[in-house]
Amino acid sequence: MKEFIFNYYLMPFHVSVALLVFLSLLGTINMYLGYRPKRWLQHWLPTFLYDLSFSHIKFSRFLVVLFFLINFSFAGYFLQLLFFATRHYFLNPYYLILPAILIAIFFTVFMVHCLDQVILPHRRMNPHQHLIGRLATVCNGTARPGQSSQARVRDEFGQLHYVLIEPEFGELGVDTQVILIEYQPPNYIAKKIVGSNYLFDQEL
Repeated sequence: MKEFIFNYYLMPFHVSVALLVFLSLLGTINMYLGYRPKRWLQHWLPTFLYDLSFSHIKFSRFLVVLFFLINFSFAGYFLQLLFFATRHYFLNPYYLILPAILIAIFFTVFMVHCLDQVILPHRRMNPHQHLIGRLATVCNGTARPGQSSQARVRDEFGQLHYVLIEPEFGELGVDTQVILIEYQPPNYIAKKIVGSNYLFDQEL
């Protein structure tokens, strides 16, 4: 184990792993202290590189640095051990640094792209907007245009809400199933869900 850790031919990749562990611990501690990692990351990276690289991503660029270190270490170990398996000796690490960097950049961009696709952009939403489009049930009184009644509706987390609804036209009695289509303070505009639908009529 000692020979592996202090092996000269693997040293650049050992340094990358050590830097990865150090930055991860430092980032974790700083987050608990309320100090964002990107503040000191700006002092480490050149300004043009920090501003231009991955400027469109929806998460911290500090993660991009960690992704690169992970991929660089893995690529370096893989290439060095692959060479040792075929030639039975290690190659000078200076010949592997550039290929390892290219491989690391490729996989880092791929990981960033995949992660960026699943992270939704942070948008400030009106607290009432998240109920629009959800099904509700009238639970108290009859709603008419200009006269609201109470309905219960569950949000995307399953939490039950009681809201005031009002139809655009007609009446909505107790236990009527409706869909919330618009919010006009203090009421939601609701539309009745029709039980029959000719599109699903089996006789057609």
